[in-house]
Amino acid sequence: MIKKSIKILRNQSGGYALLELLFYVSFFAALSLAVVSSMLTMTGSFKETALYTELAQSSTIMERIVREIRLASDVSAVAVGDLKLNTTNDAGQLMTIEFLLSGTDVRLLENDIFIANLNSPRVQVNALSFTQITTAQGKAIQVSMTVQSQNDNQNRTYDFSNTVVLRGSY
Repeated sequence: MIKKSIKILRNQSGGYALLELLFYVSFFAALSLAVVSSMLTMTGSFKETALYTELAQSSTIMERIVREIRLASDVSAVAVGDLKLNTTNDAGQLMTIEFLLSGTDVRLLENDIFIANLNSPRVQVNALSFTQITTAQGKAIQVSMTVQSQNDNQNRTYDFSNTVVLRGSY
């Protein structure tokens, strides 16, 4: 009688071991799925954050243009993608500053000499326009710019615009 009960216990313990194994495998699979899903979500969030950081840095283009317009004494030439300003350097010498859209780059020229591209290589400027506003009180320039990141799979564009008064004109 004792031998029979031992055999019954052995058979029952084998069944529990198989159920336990199935439970742990399914639990591990669910846990792995949750971890992989959260990793994919974090990767996507990081890409979006990097994209917005890239585009926020594009605002420095607009800041540089605005600063140079404010310091300028007069406008030499204005066109859709080109603005040439008459200004003075720190030593008080006359000079020109030009912002020119060349392809997808905003170029900075001083006295008709190329200095640098203002946008980073991963950011392209799709549109840049300058509009001169002249009143009895002074002159102003309206600047509009559209930028896009080359890393953006959705091809979103971002617009920047500002109207700046030339300090030397009033």
